[in-house]
Amino acid sequence: MRPLRVILNAKSPLINTPAWLALLEHYKKAKKLHMVDLFEKDPERFKRYSLQFNDMLLDYSKNRITDETLTLLFDLARQAKVEESRDSMFNGEKINNTEGRAVLHTALRNRSNTPVFVDDENVMPKINAELEKMQIFTNKVRSGQWLGYAGLPITHIVNIGIGGSDLGPSMVCRALKPYAHPSLKVSFVSNVDATQIEQTLSKLRPETTLFVISSKTFTTQETITNANTAKEWFLTGPGKVTNDDIAKHFVAVSTNKEAVEKFGIDSANMFRFWDWVGGRYSLWSAIGLSSILYLGMDNFIKLLEGAHAMDNHFRTEPLETNMPVILAMLGIWYGNFFHAESSAVLPYDHNLRLLPAYLEQADMESNGKSVDKDGRQTTYSTGKIIWGAEGINGQHAFYQLLHQGTRLIPTDFIASIISHHCDETHCNILTSNFLAQTEALMRGRSMEETREQLKEAGIELHKAEKRLPHMFFEGNQPSNSIVLKKLTPHALGSLIAMYEHKIFVQGCVWNLNSYDQWGVELGKNLTKKILEEIETNDDLYEHDSSTQGLLDWFRKCRKEEQNKQNN
Repeated sequence: MRPLRVILNAKSPLINTPAWLALLEHYKKAKKLHMVDLFEKDPERFKRYSLQFNDMLLDYSKNRITDETLTLLFDLARQAKVEESRDSMFNGEKINNTEGRAVLHTALRNRSNTPVFVDDENVMPKINAELEKMQIFTNKVRSGQWLGYAGLPITHIVNIGIGGSDLGPSMVCRALKPYAHPSLKVSFVSNVDATQIEQTLSKLRPETTLFVISSKTFTTQETITNANTAKEWFLTGPGKVTNDDIAKHFVAVSTNKEAVEKFGIDSANMFRFWDWVGGRYSLWSAIGLSSILYLGMDNFIKLLEGAHAMDNHFRTEPLETNMPVILAMLGIWYGNFFHAESSAVLPYDHNLRLLPAYLEQADMESNGKSVDKDGRQTTYSTGKIIWGAEGINGQHAFYQLLHQGTRLIPTDFIASIISHHCDETHCNILTSNFLAQTEALMRGRSMEETREQLKEAGIELHKAEKRLPHMFFEGNQPSNSIVLKKLTPHALGSLIAMYEHKIFVQGCVWNLNSYDQWGVELGKNLTKKILEEIETNDDLYEHDSSTQGLLDWFRKCRKEEQNKQNN
């Protein structure tokens, strides 16, 4: 039998610490609390359990908490040295201990321009130089000065990347579409399934398309495969195109100058970022190039400013009034004491429809770990499953489980008060749904209320009694309400940064390195081996019977299809 965790020599001590044990004892009482009773006893509950930051409001009053709960949670945060770890991150210390790297996505949006040092070098001049380079380039494209091989301006941007090189800029472009250039469209290609890129290319004209290839190493299999397909499409199009024309229609976000030039991209149009920028935290870097092209540098700077404002809030505000810390510790409360396995993100703003997918990667790739940063096996739950969708659509899909299912699923409801599309009827209906769902999850519906509703509806008594058990639901389902005055670049920057810091705080409490992702490496290595076997049609490596059987079936079906086409 394969030995398990042979490198681990100790269990993580977190669950035996004073703060943890105090919370465990408190949980025995708190689990019996119902939020309806808490609101009835405290008319000021909303006022005491809500915070405003600029044009953002966080209401966390609909949670199964008391003052004692929060005190104990903040004690746990201090015991985990959240404040000290926060300072280490902002100061450029190498908190990514498995890779020996600093973690400085916050420096990318450091609009105060205060020095930030890595290995005794102030990185701000490099960051500012790259921003200036992107501004010069994007201004040329957006103004129509940058011309393609046919002498025409660019009208369509295609971002080719995967993971953080796709999810971040894609989410930002969708969220801020009202601020987009009126003559530019943007598409995102990430899937190595040829369907996506072929469908994208079928709608484009080579002479007016600009491809942004985003890959730090310029060797990422999925990205480079799609990039080569795009290049072949470009070179074999209807126009008289040569290899020299590639430089007019392809730019790169990478650190591998040699590979970029070999592809045909002018290195002058290669935009850089650094190893202290993690992929899932990279939208603030040159990875945001497609966002800048689509939205303009002014709006991108506002995005950075909004994030920087939240950075300052996180860095200076006491734990008790610190938005990211509060959200993080509530997540710890439900995940580690109530044993909630997942958390939902439910935006009531169509432009934020990609935010749940973005946060899935940011959170689960960061804290989906079972080994702490000291190499010890965790003996407690970490990294909840993050999922979600547009709330208004979810109401007619999965909200049934939220209201009457057997699982506790804490939720974040996100809304914007002022819409970019001001139809009062639509806005009123959307807002009423947003407010009603948080109240319904908290209140539930008692047997008495249900019986009275059925009586008022004229339902016969014997029929009503049969329906009662099915129509009752307990409520007491926790939620946070995050309300933006308006979804602007500044507000979006603050919102994203708030979630980033929430993830960081939870990683600190769980004693995790939130900035590596070794769990994805094995799949990449096996992919290379199996691809070699598919391309050579030979069995070169040993597999389990399932993998071997699936590989054989793939070959059989492929061969049958090829025979059909040949005949």
